[in-house]
Amino acid sequence: MQKKLTITVAEDVYEGLHRVIGRPKISGFIEDLVKPYVLRKSLEVAYQQMAQDEAREGQALEWAEATLRARAGGAEVR
Repeated sequence: MQKKLTITVAEDVYEGLHRVIGRPKISGFIEDLVKPYVLRKSLEVAYQQMAQDEAREGQALEWAEATLRARAGGAEVR
């Protein structure tokens, strides 16, 4: 079941939502942004899905290890 919510935003934000997202998609856009913050289960599911993505996890591990090496050696991380 859906519920109607009225929110107040700055005029430039309102115009940007209409221009960039499009009127029929604004509700879904905002719901997708807010959902992980208010529905913990959705956040847990998202983390589980990310963990199952082996390529992404491999890249994340490489980045983390490079960051640790760079910090230990005093080098900058890009």
